[in-house]
Amino acid sequence: MKATQSKTPILKYFLISLILSLPLLLLFTSLQPHLHRRHHHPTVTDPTSEDLKIRPGYSSYETYLQRQLNKTLNPKLRQIWTTRDWDRKIQVFAKFFDELKRKNLLSNQSKALCIGARVGQEVEALKRIGVNDSVGIDLVPYPPLVIKGDFHKQPFDDETFDFEFSNVFDHALYPNKFVREIERTLKPGGVCVLHVAVSRRGDKYSANDLYSIKPLVKMFKKSEMVDVRKVDGFGLDTEVVFRKKEKIQIQG
Repeated sequence: MKATQSKTPILKYFLISLILSLPLLLLFTSLQPHLHRRHHHPTVTDPTSEDLKIRPGYSSYETYLQRQLNKTLNPKLRQIWTTRDWDRKIQVFAKFFDELKRKNLLSNQSKALCIGARVGQEVEALKRIGVNDSVGIDLVPYPPLVIKGDFHKQPFDDETFDFEFSNVFDHALYPNKFVREIERTLKPGGVCVLHVAVSRRGDKYSANDLYSIKPLVKMFKKSEMVDVRKVDGFGLDTEVVFRKKEKIQIQG
């Protein structure tokens, strides 16, 4: 009789504890899918640093691409790029490239790529100064100067180009991928020239903000910086030049 009476309070307290803990168990169970997704789907952007900050607001890569396409496909902008701005920009780009030729960083024999070339003014500028083997890539093609391509994953084989130029680094959501693709497709000894904004913010379509050239130097792991100077390049103020290191021959 006493054994039965002693079991009753224990059972009662157990049932009360179970009932009280059910809400917590249900809450934890409901959070499990979210915790699982968060673990397997981290942020889509590169990590930020003091001198390179990724702009927020991109929930997916598709969101980022659509924002970039909103600018590239804007009919008013494309009309300006191909008419009023066409010759003006070609002349400015040609001046930049001529200076690079004088520094022996570019030659008429160079196989050249312009990254994020829009409608291809920089490609046309290269051709006008004698660098005939030149092409551009952009999300929207503009034949024959620009073919379709994402600068986060260039549509070219390794070690294809002698020279690569871009003034859209600020539009890269993944700056590290942007640089890795340049170094992948650049030949050993090849030259990459970037025009970037350091002293001012990029436009509203920019995906990152650069506050010094230190992050660039760090990201170009297979190259060395050979020149840096101030320029006036359509809102961009700094020209940074890298040369990909030659392969080291291991003698057996």
